[in-house]
Amino acid sequence: MSTMKVALLIYGFATAQALPIGNGTVSNKSTTATTLPHRDYDKFWLEALSINLICYLIIIIPGALIIRFTESSEYLNKGEQGSIIQKFLFTCIRERQPDKNRLNTDDNTELGESNVSKPPPAILGVDYHKCFRLLFCALGLQISFLLWGILQERVMTIDYDGRKFKNSQFLVFMNRAMSLLVSWSVIKYSRAKDDIAPMYKYSYASFSNIMSSWCQYEALKFVSFPSQVICKASKVIPVMIMGKIVSNRSYPYYEYCTSVLLSIGVSAFLLDARHLDHHPITKTTLSGTILMLVYISFDSFTSNWQEQLYKKYNMSSVQMMFGVNVFSTALTLVSLLTQGTLPACIAFMMSNSSFAVHVIMLSTCASIGQLFIFYTISCYGALIFTIIMTVRQALSILLSCLIYHHTVTVQGGIGMTIVFLALFLRIYAKKRTARAKTVT
Repeated sequence: MSTMKVALLIYGFATAQALPIGNGTVSNKSTTATTLPHRDYDKFWLEALSINLICYLIIIIPGALIIRFTESSEYLNKGEQGSIIQKFLFTCIRERQPDKNRLNTDDNTELGESNVSKPPPAILGVDYHKCFRLLFCALGLQISFLLWGILQERVMTIDYDGRKFKNSQFLVFMNRAMSLLVSWSVIKYSRAKDDIAPMYKYSYASFSNIMSSWCQYEALKFVSFPSQVICKASKVIPVMIMGKIVSNRSYPYYEYCTSVLLSIGVSAFLLDARHLDHHPITKTTLSGTILMLVYISFDSFTSNWQEQLYKKYNMSSVQMMFGVNVFSTALTLVSLLTQGTLPACIAFMMSNSSFAVHVIMLSTCASIGQLFIFYTISCYGALIFTIIMTVRQALSILLSCLIYHHTVTVQGGIGMTIVFLALFLRIYAKKRTARAKTVT
């Protein structure tokens, strides 16, 4: 058995660390409400992270031994023709052969068939279908994240019968369980082709996504507002660097130049002086710097690894969503069970119908957001997805200014101008490069 597979199993089973919910930290540091069990998790972040990882050694060690045994023996040689246990292990570890009786048709592309290698025909030199689809993805991400943010803040801040619900890990579990159910339903009742990728490969994306989220929200305790803005606005460059590491992908020089301009523009717009006075943390510590660097690294890896899987196995975006959420759901459930907080969370939900409705709405919105995330990456790749999410931050504030009649400062106006200039230059340079290749 290869070292990579053993390491991956460890990564996969460690995915129950945390996910971002609300304005606080989603980790195993559950701050509970009146009826929920109280646990003292107010510790240094490295200690809290270590405790979480140690808890999962109970699962990691047996899992690693099982994979090591099956890989070194002939236990999986029967493939999908063996017993139920053999079929399960074969699905998790080995690449499967596609079923020739279940092939995708062109009618199923919107349900998630990867369109990376199937560009639609262009009309008069302009690919209107691709432009519309890109706009659809951008608007979908903008709206779904906006609604999700409103709902998650409501759930985490309002009182339910005089009590506040503070167990964010339970909300993470509900979000991932709903996403798993939605993706399974689409796969079950569509004519999508079989997913041939080994299940364990999805755990890479699951682990890196959860780790990036955990580090990001832990870093908020140690990082100043300007540092947060610059890091989040500069994610495009790390994504390109990680693309080189993961996929050995090369980018033209204009991609790097426009990405730097984009980062500068978004940072200038978000670093409006009006926001600086409302942030409690005014300096960045060493812990904050480490956490932000780890966050950027894991976040850049997630989308690039997903893009790599799309290209190698040509699975649909819904199948990717299902595979990632299998690990996330299972491990967040294990986290709740090991801490003993699941029964209290369920009791709180059963005794508060309004809370139950809000959680279901929140989970549904999170599932819709995931559909757009995975579909965007499957169609346009990690870089375009990151650019959309970066520009989204500036557009959200600009939209707020227009709706509530707030004035945009000179610095904000210059920043937004740089953003649109960077996007225009990127489109122009890409078109010019494509024409040059056509001529030659």
